[in-house]
Amino acid sequence: MALVGVLALQGSYNEHIAVLRRLGVKGVEIKKPEQLENVASLIIPGGESTTMAKLAEYHNLFPSLREFVKMGKPVWGTCAGLIFLANRATGQKIGGQELVGGLDCMVHRNFFGSQIQSFETELSVPELASKEGGPEVFRGVFIRAPAILEVGPGVEVLADYPVPANKWKNSNPGVEGDEDWVFQENSGSEKKVIVAVRQGNLLATAFHPELTADTRWHSYFLKMATETEGASSSIVSVGANLDFNKQTKIDLPVFL
Repeated sequence: MALVGVLALQGSYNEHIAVLRRLGVKGVEIKKPEQLENVASLIIPGGESTTMAKLAEYHNLFPSLREFVKMGKPVWGTCAGLIFLANRATGQKIGGQELVGGLDCMVHRNFFGSQIQSFETELSVPELASKEGGPEVFRGVFIRAPAILEVGPGVEVLADYPVPANKWKNSNPGVEGDEDWVFQENSGSEKKVIVAVRQGNLLATAFHPELTADTRWHSYFLKMATETEGASSSIVSVGANLDFNKQTKIDLPVFL
């Protein structure tokens, strides 16, 4: 069975590895460029994106990560991992941060606000349900979460989230970009931001599936990997004993 790499610089990489273990798949920590040679797919977890970028730069990981993406190997970015995979980002701290790129989208780094504005919500996920079974909703855990503002023609939208139309407000000093949007919980007509996408070998979610009891996003990603490997028999069947209607209460972690 092919190994799944999980970038282990900072953030929720242990949680991803634990979910993979539940599905009968071995996840291995990736901290150095040469370790990417031993895995067929990669998960870039959530965490603090600026810190992760600095650590990736320190370990000279960016060239190898970009090559991994260009080779067509499956890569899934959650939260900060989504920011890593985006071709373009706004709302960054002064000085910006280096990106891996490959995903044709524009992402806002802290679209939903600060740590105390983290939240959970039910997301409509018909494509995920059609492939993995279960209900057509998924419990999204958003922690200082980004959002995708624009996507290119080759990007498939898998989930979106409604926000007030007057949410956008250019008012926060200390970040770069012409559009620095601050979350405002007020009434008004709604727009939608994108929170899950797929583009070929790339999958990205603005939320944290690894912090829920629902393993369908991980199963979906593993099947992407087997499509590339041509070895679908290597993936353990999932969902048969999973109660999708049971929601597990979790404490939101603090990523500093």
